[in-house]
Amino acid sequence: MSDERAELLADFVGPLRVKPGSKVHLERDFDPRYKAGLKKREGIELLRTGVSLLAEYQERLAAQDAYGVLLCLQALDAGGKDGTIRHVMSGVNPQGVRVSSFKVPSVEELDHDYLWRYARRLPARGEIAIFNRSHYEEVLVVRVHLEVLLRQKLPEHTCGPDLWDRRYREINHWERYLTDNGFKVVKIFLNLSKEEQRIRFLKRIDLPEKNWKFSAADVRERRRWDDYQHAFSEMLSATSTKWAPWYVVPADRKWFARICAAAVLAHTLMDIDPQYPDVGEEARRDLLVTRRALEKEAPAGAQADPYASGRKKKRG
Repeated sequence: MSDERAELLADFVGPLRVKPGSKVHLERDFDPRYKAGLKKREGIELLRTGVSLLAEYQERLAAQDAYGVLLCLQALDAGGKDGTIRHVMSGVNPQGVRVSSFKVPSVEELDHDYLWRYARRLPARGEIAIFNRSHYEEVLVVRVHLEVLLRQKLPEHTCGPDLWDRRYREINHWERYLTDNGFKVVKIFLNLSKEEQRIRFLKRIDLPEKNWKFSAADVRERRRWDDYQHAFSEMLSATSTKWAPWYVVPADRKWFARICAAAVLAHTLMDIDPQYPDVGEEARRDLLVTRRALEKEAPAGAQADPYASGRKKKRG
């Protein structure tokens, strides 16, 4: 990491990282209300810093055109995925970011392997792709609702008791393949408490402008809270790896969750440390020739090259 700010980010995101190989018990190990001793006012300034860093490093990522970044966001209903994307990515160039949301699989998607539809939405080099829900649905929703598994048309002999362990292994290998080819995988789980989810559901019911967000299906899923907590714990334990670790972000305070998400993503980009490409001697000579021609076109009284003059002043 070339920027000293990276060390500060590393200290901030460290407590959120799931240590590879550790056994996670979600409710015991991660507090949804944790805020690192920060006050909201301090947090707003930190978020601005994080967004600014993202904008700076995203531009480098696009210019270098060697790495891509995949950000996977997982959470229970009302966990804050949409708001996190909106706030954290507010300062970046939208041309370099692609967001994909994964709903119920289509007939075409069910005719392929379970990773097929996710592979189609991977980033290109120089891009950041965001999965709003991701391939981890295949070991979460599918695990809690086995009727979904039946629709995947799997051969009977593949549906034994080792199914989930096999999927964890396949996902880990797939992510290793991506990272080996220059595509960083960033995984964030927004950890929401059951009480905070209840409050957010009520807000969606009571405020007319929030009614569109509410679905009775969300409440039905809430009845499976314990099943989901178990599935999340198993997933975090099995798929937090050295090449693609999980970060568990406390989500009860939206402002803090957004700071954490920005910090994790910025830390990843700073770890890549993308650089602007060197144009080479021949291209540099062409630039100098073009600059001289443009300087000669300056109107009377205008600076020949105001940008170059400004740079000289800064150096002085």
